[in-house]
Amino acid sequence: MVVWLFAGGGEAEVRGLIPFLRQHFPGCTFERKTPVRQKPGPKPNKNLAYGKTGQSLIDQIKKELPIALRGGHCDLILVIDDLDCRNPDEQKQKFLAAIDTVSAAANIDRFVGFAAPELEAWIIADWEKMAKITNFRGNRWQQMRWWLSSQRNVDFEHPESFSEYDAKKDSCREKLSDAIVEASEMLDESNRNKPRFSKSTHSPLLLLEIDPSIVQKKCPLFRDLYTKLNNFCQQVHQRPPSA
Repeated sequence: MVVWLFAGGGEAEVRGLIPFLRQHFPGCTFERKTPVRQKPGPKPNKNLAYGKTGQSLIDQIKKELPIALRGGHCDLILVIDDLDCRNPDEQKQKFLAAIDTVSAAANIDRFVGFAAPELEAWIIADWEKMAKITNFRGNRWQQMRWWLSSQRNVDFEHPESFSEYDAKKDSCREKLSDAIVEASEMLDESNRNKPRFSKSTHSPLLLLEIDPSIVQKKCPLFRDLYTKLNNFCQQVHQRPPSA
């Protein structure tokens, strides 16, 4: 079962999502269509999908999906985007409508999943795995948890509830990933002379450590995504042998 991934975001999604999906859903073959990895050079291509979410990602799908279908085939079109405090039902319909504009995709299954408010919510849900990362061992990960809870009102039992929608920004008033970076920079002995949290470096590492069974209990939108992929990718094992 071939799954094409159209994801918003940047380095964390480029480096982390495909390894995470391959690790937990071995019945499927995942191919990333966006974000497209930036090639080194003096003039980066600004038309690539780096950093694009919401409407920008919708526009990118309308452009990239027909191109992909001219040269290949998939069994599932998978969209994963940061929800950024937007309405999940409205965003889902916008993505599905974008896919519907591509006539060649009419008979292909599709699913829209969200990281709410962003991918780092999954890390918050299984925060103890932070202790496995060299830069955050000892009591550093615990001090960061205390700071996030007390200073940024991060609910570790319901991380998808972080922040509120800001209409002017069309996103969350506060970014969860920025709050984690702040927690790693707080003036505390556990942080002194230690590297700060990096979305591009540490988020991909942590995605390979988190336990989906724990995250599902705390993140309903993640549970929807996980359940869909788990059921879909098991189909290949459930098919009767050919005569």
